Amino acid sequence: MSTDGGLHIGILLFDDADELDAVGPFEVLAAWEEHSASPLRPHVSTFSRDGEGVRLAKGMRIVPARSADDVGPLHVLVHPGGWGTRALVADHGHLEWLRQVHTQTPVVASVCTGALVLAAAGLLAGRPATTHRDHYDDLAQIDPSTVIDTEARFVDDGDVVTSAGASAGIDMALHLVERLESVEVARAVRRTLEYPGI
Repeated sequence: MSTDGGLHIGILLFDDADELDAVGPFEVLAAWEEHSASPLRPHVSTFSRDGEGVRLAKGMRIVPARSADDVGPLHVLVHPGGWGTRALVADHGHLEWLRQVHTQTPVVASVCTGALVLAAAGLLAGRPATTHRDHYDDLAQIDPSTVIDTEARFVDDGDVVTSAGASAGIDMALHLVERLESVEVARAVRRTLEYPGI
């Protein structure tokens, strides 16, 4: 789906996204690029709606690699959470964009309150999902049909994967490496990052 024939992963950046929600999965997925032993040739990049720099929730500023218009088709979209999701939940343009991306993208994954945006776009209707523990009620209010898992670090429902609080996004990204390539490569990524686990 990407121009180089590899597996293309995009991490959406927006103002007031949580730093770890974006950077945690990016670090895992970028390490996957180095350790991948398959023909997948994974590649992760960042993008914002207009390609301009963003100011994240705690002040970190990031200039993304691309805009939403030129990020191209994705195999995996990672949608962070953070204070900025409050505006995105009510942004009809963003929700319509997300619905369109979902129809073309094999895996849409959210971190933390990114799940609230997925729910507002209708992507979690009748599905199991999770989010930050302080926002279960918000998720239920946005879409009462969502089956909220209050125990899981992440919930994999095939084409939609959701994770709990910020550090759970790292666990989710490692799970995606394991799911899309292998346990062995996921373990190699863990060792590189010195991240606890199997």
